[in-house]
Amino acid sequence: MKLGKINVSTTKAWIIIGIGVAGVIILAETRRRRRRKTEAREDFGAFIERFELLPAPQPPPPAARQLLSGLNFAISDIFDVKEYVTGFGNPDWKRTHEPAGRTAVAVSSLLKNGATCIGKTVMDELAFGITGENLHHGTPNNPEMPSHVPGGSSSGSAVAVAAGLVDFALGTDTTGCVRIPGSCCGIIGFRPSHGVVSTVGVLSNSQSLDTVGWFARDPSILHHVGRILLQVSPVELRRTRRFIFADDCFQLSKVPKQKSVYVVNRSTENLSGYQPPKHMNIGQYIASNVPSLKGFHEPSSNLHHGTSTLKALSTVMLLLQRYEFKTNHEEWIKTVKPKLGPDISGRVLAAINTSNENIKTFYKVRIELRAALHNLLKDDGILVLPTIPDSMLKLNSSKNLFTEFHNQAFALLSIASMSGCCQVTVPLGKHDGSPISISFIASHGADKFLLDTILDIYSSLQEQANITSNSLPMQDIDGNIDTSELLKEKGNAAFKGRQWNKAVSYYSEAIKLNGTNATFYCNRAAAYLELGCFQQAEADCSQAILLDKKDIVGYRIYMKN
Repeated sequence: MKLGKINVSTTKAWIIIGIGVAGVIILAETRRRRRRKTEAREDFGAFIERFELLPAPQPPPPAARQLLSGLNFAISDIFDVKEYVTGFGNPDWKRTHEPAGRTAVAVSSLLKNGATCIGKTVMDELAFGITGENLHHGTPNNPEMPSHVPGGSSSGSAVAVAAGLVDFALGTDTTGCVRIPGSCCGIIGFRPSHGVVSTVGVLSNSQSLDTVGWFARDPSILHHVGRILLQVSPVELRRTRRFIFADDCFQLSKVPKQKSVYVVNRSTENLSGYQPPKHMNIGQYIASNVPSLKGFHEPSSNLHHGTSTLKALSTVMLLLQRYEFKTNHEEWIKTVKPKLGPDISGRVLAAINTSNENIKTFYKVRIELRAALHNLLKDDGILVLPTIPDSMLKLNSSKNLFTEFHNQAFALLSIASMSGCCQVTVPLGKHDGSPISISFIASHGADKFLLDTILDIYSSLQEQANITSNSLPMQDIDGNIDTSELLKEKGNAAFKGRQWNKAVSYYSEAIKLNGTNATFYCNRAAAYLELGCFQQAEADCSQAILLDKKDIVGYRIYMKN
């Protein structure tokens, strides 16, 4: 066989052409990536898709102006918009589904009341994550801490609000998907009572836990959005408020109590209608009032007293989520075999492999927990606890750090998710450069009451948080001198000097810093007795006994009373 001669000049020409084409492609791709990075910097990577849904026309005078007129908002990629494909945070989902036939009820309600929707935002795939990281669409940049994740699953909506790109935004909260990013991005995040806001036109992760939540920087905007979505009257009789601090939950937080408990206490002192705060171990209360939870405890010496109950509650929450996700999406997962991020893939696999052995018990826990919290909070009580245990994770955190955060966060978040109660997370400045927040939980259906409370107390909370952050740091429990113990000693000295009112004041300050010490309540009860304040003394004795049943002093004072 003879080989033909190779035309060297022709070969060189093709090589040059090939290099030229490759160069053009590389240049175009480089420009495209630079453009995307520029766009990401401009919108913090919050949006998947930009569009404009205009509000309904304003009614002619003399009709009142629409409540949300002039405000704009964004929605997570989980809400249907007519003629757009809802992506659920995953390209394979978007590829295999048709455009929506109608717009989600919640979105339509906001449009009818004057707001403008400007686009869809990034979310964790299938609403199954808590960090806000998305393999396909990228991770929205946390405006408060660029080195940290924004929290998920409603990450893009939280970032859009925190960056000032919109006035408010919608997301969904199943196991913490609004509360976590709200806390991480330093904004207000509201999870309504389960079932009170329509989920028609919203893709479901777990229908027994799913809620439509919203974010805002301004409490009045949060309140206005609530009036529309909750369909409540603006008029309501003024109620007294009882704050109950979940002391065992604060043991999970690394934020000093001076920047959380102390700030809330100070904020209510000059406001009318707030009763003196109380303290309790919510884990013990749940253990005593939710009998169906007993089979899910995992005793561990590493858990704080009572925290094992909250861990059991979070276990039931995650098992229930897996069961319902499997029921909703198993067929699609097995048929399409979607490409998922590593963390999401693991959660989806666990859901698909789950069984329904204890499903009836899961629902029984929900019923018992809702009843228990209703009995505790009634129509005027608000449970106070940290939203998350600490500042959110850094980008690309190790698996160990993620697992620790995951476990502790869900122990806190499961209370509202499993009971269906409403919860709001409120920013309280920063600690060590990280946003910190506090959460308030009210009974199921008490959403208007909770929103009214935030509107009432928000400015005072921010004022006290600023005062605390600008003042000299107090020595905390880990220091040489525990500030609360110092206050107790001052109270004791005042007591010995027969200065009963002064003693009560010192003991009260000590309780604000450490509400888990039964001795503080006993000492204050003794001072109240000397003043003839028998009801207050009885209340303090009861609290001391609740905290420490071995407290003989508490019993003696109680009997004396």
